[in-house]
Amino acid sequence: MSLTKEQILSVKKRGFLLNKNTDCFSGRVVGVGGVFSSEDLKAISECAEKYGSSTVAFTSRLCAEIVGIHYDNIPLAEAFLKEHGLSFGGTGAKVRPITACKGTTCVYGNIDTRALAKRIHQKFYLDYGSVALPHKFKIGIGGCPNSCMKPSLNDVGIEGRLSFTLDSSKCRSCKVCSLAKACPMDAVELKEKAVINKNKCINCGVCTNKCPFGAVIDITPLCAVFVGGTWGKKRRMGTMLSRLVSEEEAITTLEKVFLWYRLHGYSKERLGSTVDRLGTELLEEELSDDRLLKARDEILNMELLEKPQ
Repeated sequence: MSLTKEQILSVKKRGFLLNKNTDCFSGRVVGVGGVFSSEDLKAISECAEKYGSSTVAFTSRLCAEIVGIHYDNIPLAEAFLKEHGLSFGGTGAKVRPITACKGTTCVYGNIDTRALAKRIHQKFYLDYGSVALPHKFKIGIGGCPNSCMKPSLNDVGIEGRLSFTLDSSKCRSCKVCSLAKACPMDAVELKEKAVINKNKCINCGVCTNKCPFGAVIDITPLCAVFVGGTWGKKRRMGTMLSRLVSEEEAITTLEKVFLWYRLHGYSKERLGSTVDRLGTELLEEELSDDRLLKARDEILNMELLEKPQ
């Protein structure tokens, strides 16, 4: 291998990762929430044929990775994709590509995951893309508690839930309750009328369209927000914030968490470790109002904290 460490690191920042024992790289093409149009895929395929090994692999963050791009061809590959409205990226101590499950089209999806991913991609991956953070910052969006995208294992995860109430006047006290039969959590209890055990219900939404008499009313899509999840050498389940929120509130909460991490996180410290160090009570307290948003410019311009010796 003839490349220097400086050359390898310089292109890594642009989304190119070295293929071991070679002078070639895999370039990560970032989609919006993991979605590529047919035209995007044609351009990616052509780029792979012209400048790579004609091989494309998909990463765990739903990027299309063109394999085998020689170091000298990297600028040519970048220029080619730019002409087609695409770009390489997705590396470094900053917001990583946003991932989303297929909740938009899935029968279990409680929210439009891809539309939400598009908004978050613009605001956080693009608008905040140049903001240096203590460590990588992963955002995952899931449509329901089936958790196919594993939102709770991202630094911030957003998961679709359904809030609802039961109208007891419409409950017929059926011998076989369709709600109880459908509920995967055994949260529907049969007394004189069907009631929901709030300690068991996770608002997955599976039962909401099952009552033939319309006893389930006030069905509202909401989001659970998880903070500080990691999965790797160090593992941590994300802390679920204490209340479900609307999609708008979820985006605002995400921005607050982003600013909170930049304010409190030590360099090279993952968000979950910052939460464990300072405590979930402080996190929820500082997310409860707009103090972080009011201090946005100051926080974004501050130097990252170094861990005390």
